[in-house]
Amino acid sequence: MRSFGTRGRVYPDRHYIVARTEEIRDFINRIKEGRYIVLFAPRQTGKTTFFRFTTEELTNQDQSFFPIQLNFESYNNLPSSDFYISFYKETCKEIENVIQTRTEGLSEETVQFLEDQSIVDHISMRRFFESLTDFLSIQQEVRQKIVLIIDEFDGIPQTAVSDFLHSLRHIYLSDNQRCIHSVCMVGVKSITQLNYDRSISPFNIQDEFNLPNFTLEQVQELLSQYTDEVGQPFDQEVIISLHKQTAGQPFLVNRAAQIMTEELNIPKTDTIEMAHFADAHTQLLEERNTNIEHLLTNIRRDRRFERLLMKIASYERGVPFILDDDRINELTMYGVIKRGPDRMCQIVNPIYQHRILQAFKPTINGLENDYFSEETDADFIDYVTPSGEIELESLLNNFKDFISRVGFRILQVPETPQESVGQNLLYAYLDHFIRTINASMFLEVQTGRGRIDLLILYNSRKYIVETKIWEGERYHQAGKMQLVAYLKSEKVDKGYYVVFDHRTNPESRVETDTIEGVTIRSYLIPVVQSKPSSISES
Repeated sequence: MRSFGTRGRVYPDRHYIVARTEEIRDFINRIKEGRYIVLFAPRQTGKTTFFRFTTEELTNQDQSFFPIQLNFESYNNLPSSDFYISFYKETCKEIENVIQTRTEGLSEETVQFLEDQSIVDHISMRRFFESLTDFLSIQQEVRQKIVLIIDEFDGIPQTAVSDFLHSLRHIYLSDNQRCIHSVCMVGVKSITQLNYDRSISPFNIQDEFNLPNFTLEQVQELLSQYTDEVGQPFDQEVIISLHKQTAGQPFLVNRAAQIMTEELNIPKTDTIEMAHFADAHTQLLEERNTNIEHLLTNIRRDRRFERLLMKIASYERGVPFILDDDRINELTMYGVIKRGPDRMCQIVNPIYQHRILQAFKPTINGLENDYFSEETDADFIDYVTPSGEIELESLLNNFKDFISRVGFRILQVPETPQESVGQNLLYAYLDHFIRTINASMFLEVQTGRGRIDLLILYNSRKYIVETKIWEGERYHQAGKMQLVAYLKSEKVDKGYYVVFDHRTNPESRVETDTIEGVTIRSYLIPVVQSKPSSISES
C-alpha cells in the first residue's frame, strides 16, 4: 500500500502523488523550445520530484532529448578547480546511466570517448559539450539535444558561479543547434542572490518558472488516491480546511494527511472528520519536523524579521512587496512571505503564521500570574460551562481587565516589539486557555495580513476571535464587516473583535453590535506607550 511522502523524493509506486499535468506540459514545452530555465523556490516544495517526472515524460515523448541530471549540493566549499573535476566525473556517470537505460550497455567507443575528455574550467566545459553533442548524434544516428538539469544549483562554489554562468550564456547565444539545447537550474537562492559581487548578472537569458503550491482540486486528487486504495473517505470540510491551513504547501499537505491516516489510529471504516483534522493540525503546530525547522531557522536569521512579520500580520495597510528590500527578498526566498494580489506582503499560509507567532511569543512573558485578579479564585477551566460550552465573552472581558491591571508592565515582556505586544499577549492568553481545556485553535488568515482570525474548536463548536491593531475608525468599522462575512461563511452567529490601540491618548471601548443577523462583541483595548515617570527603575 502506498503512503503520503514527507521524506525526500516521492515515487509513484510508493507514494500518493499529485500529477501536476499542466505544469509538466508547460515545462516540457519550454525545454523543447530550448529555453534556459531557472526554478528557485523554498525547500520541500516538490522541485526535485517535479523535475524527475518532467524528465521521464520528456524522454518518453522524444528520445532525441538526452537529459543529464546533476546535483551541486556538496560542492559549495570546493575550490573552483576541484569543482570542475567533480562536475566532469558526475556528468560522465549520468551519461553512462542514460545510455545504459536506452541500450544493452556501453560501447567501447563511448568508454574511450569519455576517457579522452576532461573538464578543468568553464572553457573546457563548453568544448566538452560541443564534442559530446557531436559524438552522441553520430552514435544515435539522430541529432541529440542535451538537456542539463542541475538540482541544488546554489551549492556551486562562489569562485565558479560567474564563469560557469558566462559559459552557459555563451552556449545559449551561439547558434540554433547549440551544444546544450536546454538548461534547467533548481535551487533556493536566485541567480541575483548568487551573484555575490553584485555586478550585472551574467545570466540575463534565463526563463523563470514558478512551481505553484497544490490547488484545492489537487489536494482533493491526492487524498482521493488514498480513499480509492483504502476505502476510507475524508469529509469535504476536512479537505477544504487542509488546503486553507496549508495554502497547498506540498510538505504540509502530505504531513497532515500522513498524521491523519497513519498516526491517529482512526479505524479505516470511519470517515476522517474535522475533529481528526483538528488533532492533526494541533500536532503540526507543536512538532518540529524538517519543514518547520527550516521555517524557524530562517525567521531567526535576522532580528529585524520579527518586526516586519508582525507588521505584515497586524496592520491592514500592510507592507509593500518590494524585493529591493533585503529583508523582504530573503523572507521570500525562504518561503515565509509572498506577493499578494494587491502587491503587498503576505505570510504564505496560516500554519506558518501560527508557528511564527509561537516562535516570537516568549515562553514565559512574566505576566501569567496576573491573568486573574487576586480577588477571585477563577481559573481558565471556569470559563467552560457544565454543558461544555466556552464562555468566550467572559474570557475576553477578563483579558481586557488583565491588560488594565498589568499596565506599563506589558512593556517589560521580554524580546517583544511594543507594537505587537498586545496581540502576542492575547495569543498567549488564548493559547494557555485552549491547552488547559484541550481545545484546538486555528489561525484563519483571510488576506495574509492585517487581521488574525483565531478559530477555537471545542466540542464541535466554533468560536471566532479577530484581532487587529487600531488604524483609524474607517478601518475599525470595515473590520467588523469583514468579520461578519467570515462568521457567515463559518455558520457562526457571534464573533469577537479585539483591537489594540497604540495611540498616545488611547480610548477603551466595549461594544456589542448586531449586523446582518450576527452579533459582534468589540473590544478596543489601550496599550500603554511608556512607563510612568513616577515609577522608579528597579
